[in-house]
Amino acid sequence: MKLSIIIPCFNEEESIIPFLQETQKIEQELSDLTFEYLFIDDGSKDNTLAVLKEQKKQQNNVAYLSFSRNFGKESALFAGLEYATGNFITVMDADLQDPPELLPKMYEKIQEGYDVIGTRRVNRTGEPVIRSWFSRLFYRIINKASDVEMVDGARDFRLMTRQVVESILELKEVNRFSKGLFSWVGYKTYYISYENVERKAGQSSWRFFSLVKYAVEGIVNFSDMPLNIAVWTGILSFIASILSIVFVVVRQLIFGNPVTGWASMVSIMLFIGGIQLFALGIIGKYISKIFSETKNRPKYIIREKSN
Repeated sequence: MKLSIIIPCFNEEESIIPFLQETQKIEQELSDLTFEYLFIDDGSKDNTLAVLKEQKKQQNNVAYLSFSRNFGKESALFAGLEYATGNFITVMDADLQDPPELLPKMYEKIQEGYDVIGTRRVNRTGEPVIRSWFSRLFYRIINKASDVEMVDGARDFRLMTRQVVESILELKEVNRFSKGLFSWVGYKTYYISYENVERKAGQSSWRFFSLVKYAVEGIVNFSDMPLNIAVWTGILSFIASILSIVFVVVRQLIFGNPVTGWASMVSIMLFIGGIQLFALGIIGKYISKIFSETKNRPKYIIREKSN
């Protein structure tokens, strides 16, 4: 039996060797499994590829794919799932925020008949307070807006059977949100909770606005709530305009035709115009997703790979 470990990398030259050292300690506890390490170099600008090449020379069970440019973590995950050959597949970050010591427990649980063993953080110690608050807000919104339940604090770090991976690979969409796709395919899932672990080396490539963009992508990909917001905003603005007309007519009949100011008119015009642009922006976001899907471009381009 083989375990494939997929590790997306973007500027992780400092993390690769510590990751391998820590993970290889677990191999002795899972002696009935053959380990395969599949690193996905997502267009790194540092020496990530050089480090991977050196590790490949030293260890036969290390393999890598190197993209022609940075295609994003979602593309790296998909490539890893496509190229993994194991009976069981797991996804891990190279920064050791996904504790390798959880693997034996995950493998033990999957032997009980589960198809997916996921992991979730019970806290966000070490993260900025604002980022943690927005993360929790995102999960509250997405779980109310989408038919797919996503566990708060869930990581991409999960152990999956080959059947689950094959089901995920059948989803050919270009606009991918893996946390949602992992939940969408279903299967019998068990979550293991753990305390948050800070990076051991290097710096995260995720910035606050990158995470906000990622959250918006998830909401758009798995919910039509933004379109409903646009519809109801339009309806409410229409009702407000009717009430405003009634108010103006009644005031005219009772008080005559007092001199009106231009400020109120400009404010109303800006308000209505803002609502229209807001609604058009939401519709445009969905149209851009359709456009991306119809172009049918590849999710990634491999510049180099190990044999």
